[in-house]
Amino acid sequence: MSTTSYINRGLTKAFCLLQCIILIVFSVAAQDSLKTRKKWNFVVEPYLMFPNLNGTIGVGTLPDTKLDADPGDVFSHMKIAAILYLEMASDKWAFTSDLIYMNLDENATPDKFINSGDVNFKQFSWEVAGLARVLPWLEAGIGGRLNNLKASADLVTNTIGGGTNFRSKSISHTWLDPIIIARINSKSDKKFIYQFRGDLGGFGIGSDFVWQLQAYAGYRFSKLFQLTGGYKIISIDYQNGSDESRLLYDVNTFGL
Repeated sequence: MSTTSYINRGLTKAFCLLQCIILIVFSVAAQDSLKTRKKWNFVVEPYLMFPNLNGTIGVGTLPDTKLDADPGDVFSHMKIAAILYLEMASDKWAFTSDLIYMNLDENATPDKFINSGDVNFKQFSWEVAGLARVLPWLEAGIGGRLNNLKASADLVTNTIGGGTNFRSKSISHTWLDPIIIARINSKSDKKFIYQFRGDLGGFGIGSDFVWQLQAYAGYRFSKLFQLTGGYKIISIDYQNGSDESRLLYDVNTFGL
């Protein structure tokens, strides 16, 4: 089977699984709304992250490349980024969508294998989740995070006995991570708002393991406007394929 066929089949399966999650989420929401007629609150929240990147990217048979970038490095090499969070919630249920797209160039860290070079990755992530209130202060739920990563590397590698060699490779993988979520947050009618959220997933179905922690606090100025700030860390440990189709993405992204 060709690499293109492998990617297309993986993409089709991932979208089918995500569509099932979306249908379940909104079916539960609609049924609850009809039965209880409770008020739903909606959040449309574009947000900005000042990310640090730390980890390893491997593309095909090229040497693995270390990433170690602070927000200054990221923004100086950023081509484009878009981030949007959506939520609909009642006293009993909450349904969320978190969409991230990033196109980033980064310098390769020199080591005994790599003399110099550049790495580019275009990352698309879309998370859909449903949560139920299990305690007055606690929500728990499940979701899915669809990931598409296109990574390319242009590296000047060191050769045995001295000298260098230029090598280049580009590859794209798509996968879906199931996730389990727990969340503590303030009531929807409060002026001062806060949220603590954690999730873990992958379990070898998509990523080997993925986890996320985030916390924020803010103030609701009116029914139409609120402002929040916080901290977020997401860790992805993904490796799939072999030889020329291999992709390794073991990266922690964290920051304000």
